[in-house]
Formats: sequence, structure tokens, C-alpha cells
Amino acid sequence: MSEPLYGPERQRYIVGVVQRSGRAEVAQLARELGVTPETVRKDLVALERDGRVRRVHGGAIATDDGPIEPRLTERSAQAEEKDRIAAAAVAELGEARSVFVEAGTTTERTAALLPADRELVVVTNTPAVAVALAPRRELTVLCVGGRVRATTLAAVDDWALRLLDEVHVDVALLGTNGLSPGGGLTTPDPSESAVKRRTLSIAERTLLLADHTKVGRADLCRYGELTDVDLLLTDTGVSDDDAARLADAGLPVRRV
Repeated sequence: MSEPLYGPERQRYIVGVVQRSGRAEVAQLARELGVTPETVRKDLVALERDGRVRRVHGGAIATDDGPIEPRLTERSAQAEEKDRIAAAAVAELGEARSVFVEAGTTTERTAALLPADRELVVVTNTPAVAVALAPRRELTVLCVGGRVRATTLAAVDDWALRLLDEVHVDVALLGTNGLSPGGGLTTPDPSESAVKRRTLSIAERTLLLADHTKVGRADLCRYGELTDVDLLLTDTGVSDDDAARLADAGLPVRRV
């Protein structure tokens, strides 16, 4: 590591190692993170308490239930940052006449701010967004069908993929669970990964809306590359170094 990480950053790194490899050793983590083994052990205690890893002698392994993914209704952190990102995303729409809104807390905030001064076609793979926007007369709302995951309220599986094959919009407003120069775009669930992969190719312009907690995180399923996205809208919690690394990897970054 080029510089010491804060506790939450270390813990995201540790979870990423465990999810990719199925296990992680205290001694190896301490060397990679540039901290003492005792610091790593404290991180593992916190991660086990949150259900994200299971501690064993000398390290940690993945939980029996696989990667932990918080439900959409539980993702209340970084509210102010997400509101700023949402406002910036609406400003980036320009003269777009059609948009895709992916499931997610930041994208839902963006949907609520969509302009009311012109007609707009909105395609979404989350029923919650469709229901919220349907009463607005200036909007034509199309909801992608499929199995709705309880965790994220996103429509997934074959029905969703088949409909997305027929969609092309001006702007796609997407979220992600993790992104990093080495790991690309990642998410914990394979079925959601397949849908996310498809949404990367349905728009003239693809915007990724992700707060700073997603940067540097690597989840189980890699569904895309940083170069698949035209612009990352994030918050000022992303450091200059991280923003520069993402830009060097082909992802323009705007912090708001």
C-alpha cells in the first residue's frame, strides 16, 4: 500500500480478499496493508460482528451464507453525499429524451429529481422507481420485468435480460457495489451481475453513480470494466490519489 488506509478502507480490502480467495491470513494482510497483525485482528473482530467474514485461527474465511449484501432499505448511510451525486447526475442529462434508471439508493434519489419541464421516457428495472414516477404526466415509464430480488428490489434473470436486449436510451444511470482499477465493476450476486453487465451497453452515455464507500471495494462477481463507463459521479470522500488512479484506468471522475 502506498499510504496507510483508514479502518473502513482496510475492512473493505479484507472483505474483498476473502470474497475473491475464500480466505485471508492475518500475517499476509498485515504485510499488504502495512499495519500490525493486532490491527488486522481488530478489523476481523469488527467484520465478524457485522457478519461479513468468519474468523478462524490465523485469519478469516467467507461466511457460510456467502457475501453479505445489505438490503436496499438498509443502505441509509452517506445520504448527503448521495443527494449531491443525484443532483449532479440530473445536471448531466442535457437534452436526453430517454433514460435508464438502475436499482439502487443513489439512482432512486436521481429518479426523484428528474426534470418536469419536458417529456421523458424512463426505463427502470426496479418496480419502486416505476411506481414512484408513474403518476408524473410528463414521463412515460417502462418497467423491466423479471424476478425481483428482495435484497435490492431489482428485476433480474432471463425476463429482464431479454427486455434489455431491446432497449436503447440516451443516458443510463447506473450504480455499483464496488469499483477499483484492478477489480473493475463488481457486485455480490451472479443474477444481478448478468443484468448489470447488460445495462453497460444500452445507452449512448453511461453514468456511474457511486459514493466513496464503493471505491476500492471488490465483490464476488466482476461484471464490467471501468472503461465501460463514460463518467463516474462520486463525492469528495474519494481522495485525489484514488480519483487519479481511476482516471488513469480509463474512468473519468467528477467529485461533488
